Amino acid sequence: MTTVLGIDVGGSGSRVLLRTAAGERRILTGERISVTSAGSSLTELVATLLGSAAAVWPDDFVCVRGIGVGATGLGTLVARPQDVVSSIREVVTHLQQGSKSSNPEPPEPPAVAIAIDAVTAHLGALGGEAGAICALGTGAIAFGSNSDDVWRRVDGWGHLLGDRGSGAWIGMRALSVAILAHDGVDDDGTAILAAASQRYGDPSMWPAQLYTRNDRAGVLAEFVPDLLALAERGDRAAREIIVAAGVSAARSTIAALGTDLPHVVAGTGALLRARTLLRESFEQTLTGSLPDASLRDPVGDPIDGAVMLAQGAASGEQAARDGYVWTSADERDSAS
Repeated sequence: MTTVLGIDVGGSGSRVLLRTAAGERRILTGERISVTSAGSSLTELVATLLGSAAAVWPDDFVCVRGIGVGATGLGTLVARPQDVVSSIREVVTHLQQGSKSSNPEPPEPPAVAIAIDAVTAHLGALGGEAGAICALGTGAIAFGSNSDDVWRRVDGWGHLLGDRGSGAWIGMRALSVAILAHDGVDDDGTAILAAASQRYGDPSMWPAQLYTRNDRAGVLAEFVPDLLALAERGDRAAREIIVAAGVSAARSTIAALGTDLPHVVAGTGALLRARTLLRESFEQTLTGSLPDASLRDPVGDPIDGAVMLAQGAASGEQAARDGYVWTSADERDSAS
């Protein structure tokens, strides 16, 4: 076993997990990703996380031989994912060479593999088994694969075009209902308006809070606990939004399974881990269309998938897959 580093980057935050050659696991947390007119902050955020890992674990960091990154928006908001691979190798080389560790300097930079977050979620949840996952957090994406010839992504389009059933999707719909109540158009959202006003202040200030934020998806998702609480208390408008989220996420998952994968499904992300009305709606929709579907609790989470990706990179077994996985082996091959 070699020392590897896994990084999980999402709309609610980021994590770094270092697994030593002895099997010890150490973890750090970081900021959530942001999106500006220039694109995703992924490259800068990963560099910051690597710097933190090198500072906190200098002796272990210098021994890292594989790095795996799973990131939201990688396939849609990053123009050249292969450039992210190059940047990671440059940053790690600089950090390892400048380390004050007592361990000897590694002979060459570690191997790197980066993937869309659905891939690392799938690896972590199903441990490499064929089937589909639905990752439901700030964003939403479903992914079906057998790690061979089937790679099927559904959704993951961001909160303006998709992310159906996600925290941002729920938050945006809830605030839309609240605005209707505020404007006197439909009083069904009166309770949602009250809860949203308590969290975000006067509705007249909501556009300034949301439209100007680079992390607006995360801000929208922060309203989900309030809406879930309203739904549990029986508010009809809140329940309708939550049920619709579960239905939408399940439909994406069914599409990800297609007709060529076993009906094995794992739900990942905060919104599917909890036993709520959303989870109930998701399960009912899934089994209503696929009665033989096996809905499992994930064996691990996306950070575990990122570590598996890192291990595959370190061993040279992790292959690239256009649109899904990019590796430093691609750079070596193109240079030879």
